[in-house]
Amino acid sequence: MEDNRIITLVQAAQAGSREAFGELVREFQPSVYGVIVRRLRNSAEASEVTQDVFLRAYRKLDQLREPERFVGWLKRIAVRLSINRATRRPPETMQPPDAFDTYRNSPDQPVSHMLRREDAHELRKGLSSLKPLDRDTLIAFYFEGRSLKELSVRYDSPVGTIKRRLHTARGRLKAVLGEFQPA
Repeated sequence: MEDNRIITLVQAAQAGSREAFGELVREFQPSVYGVIVRRLRNSAEASEVTQDVFLRAYRKLDQLREPERFVGWLKRIAVRLSINRATRRPPETMQPPDAFDTYRNSPDQPVSHMLRREDAHELRKGLSSLKPLDRDTLIAFYFEGRSLKELSVRYDSPVGTIKRRLHTARGRLKAVLGEFQPA
């Protein structure tokens, strides 16, 4: 596309013409996609970022003072957004396909159900062996879902005291549960 045509389309788009901006998108989408896919090396992500580039360009088009610089401006947006995407995405990890076989083949075995019930029984037994204040604090926080602030009001104690009480009660429960484990 010749420079005069680009300038005319940019000016029309700045004046509010969606058709003009659509023509700019059709013209520059392949080159923007190429810039992004070279950086990201992932076609699906490159397609997403390409859309983001044109959305950003559409929103910020009124800030472009020199329409003849549209191509460079658009490329800078593409580079910046692709760098942002590359630095913010989590690292990819590879797993062999058989790593997921356990979940596919046996989502809920009777043995696992029995073990969960046994663990719950041991936990109830451990909680019942604690002092009432420790037991009540743990039950209110973990099973009833009470917040630290609610427990503070309930026991008329500062939040720091409730935190210490929870920490101490967890330690005591851990010690009690250790006694139930086979040697």
